[in-house]
Amino acid sequence: MPRVSQLFFKTATVFFLVGIILGLQMGISGNHAAFPAHAHLNLLGWVSSAIFGIYYALNPVRARGRLPMIQFAVFTAGVVIMIPALYFLSLGNTNMEPLVGIGSFIVLAGVLLFTAVVFSTEA
Repeated sequence: MPRVSQLFFKTATVFFLVGIILGLQMGISGNHAAFPAHAHLNLLGWVSSAIFGIYYALNPVRARGRLPMIQFAVFTAGVVIMIPALYFLSLGNTNMEPLVGIGSFIVLAGVLLFTAVVFSTEA
């Protein structure tokens, strides 16, 4: 399996674990204010990262070169920046709003890089 696939699966697993813990914390406390962070972490961190990993595993030619690793780094950094900021924003810390926006645009850049990999004509 290509290294980028392994990295995506490893980070997806960590994001999934953190998402489950966050969900348990909300359920136990009865405070579900952070549900946007929980949902985004599970969808971006767990699901999207796993799908990226699957794509690269099924298309090892596309996993070659620097672009897939750059895409991994950019997307993962965006998730790591966005989710904690969204968590604190959801709990009422409005100072986090700029970080949520910055993280969101970094995630977008990661998705655009993935789109470039998928549509690339180079084999």
